[in-house]
Amino acid sequence: MTFLEHLEELRWTLVRAAIAIALGMIGCFIAKDFLFDVVILAPKDASFVTYRAMCALGHRIGMGDDMCVGDLVFTLQNISMSGQFFTHLIVSFVGGFIIAFPYVLWEIWRFIAPGLHESEKGSVGGLVFSASILFLFGVAFGYFLLAPLSIQFFGTYQVSTTVQNTVALDSYIAMVTSVTLWTGLVFELPLVILFLTRAGLITPAILRTYRKHAFVGILVLSAILTPPDVVSQLIVSGPLMLLYEFGILISSRTVKRMERVVRTRAVQQRPSA
Repeated sequence: MTFLEHLEELRWTLVRAAIAIALGMIGCFIAKDFLFDVVILAPKDASFVTYRAMCALGHRIGMGDDMCVGDLVFTLQNISMSGQFFTHLIVSFVGGFIIAFPYVLWEIWRFIAPGLHESEKGSVGGLVFSASILFLFGVAFGYFLLAPLSIQFFGTYQVSTTVQNTVALDSYIAMVTSVTLWTGLVFELPLVILFLTRAGLITPAILRTYRKHAFVGILVLSAILTPPDVVSQLIVSGPLMLLYEFGILISSRTVKRMERVVRTRAVQQRPSA
């Protein structure tokens, strides 16, 4: 293919990806009642599944009601004439992006596949599948853990009992959507580490050196986002620490594979006696 033909193929790849996101956005826009009442606004209700699960866990481990969430005493307020409409659009776009993300990755794979060797196509296809799974796991982790715990903490925090929380709608929406979407992207960390290792920018030794720094950062973040109990902090920080360790494992295996390839090529290029 010529350079212009590659550009044309790239253009259609982007068009198809944009259409997929647009279709997902339209579907979310139409399903407004479900999107907001069942999904977006659910974490502000004390009966949300995460709060009930944490309360049950607290009772099971002997903490009584310490992990139970009472009524979330704050109200949402729209202060802009077009605020609710644009909120509807933004949330629909985020939902459409999440729904279409696996397809977008597949389109990217279709674009680069013709330039790969047959042995590489299988591994890249596996990476696309892994990236989709990691993203969806991250979205679920952000929505069911980070978002509700953040809402429970910040929504009920008071500097004085004389100050009542009336939260702007766009502030609440920004917290739920950004936490959910960014957590999905953060869960791509193992694949980012894989590519950086292949590029020679990081090594397993570097990751191990900064392991303590990463863990301290994760613990500080979980302490900010969660209620002041150890169990909640472990629920949030544990998966993120495992994700980092998984990245170290991937980096180590990648380095060993690269070294094995180098040795094999050296043997093949060695002149015969």
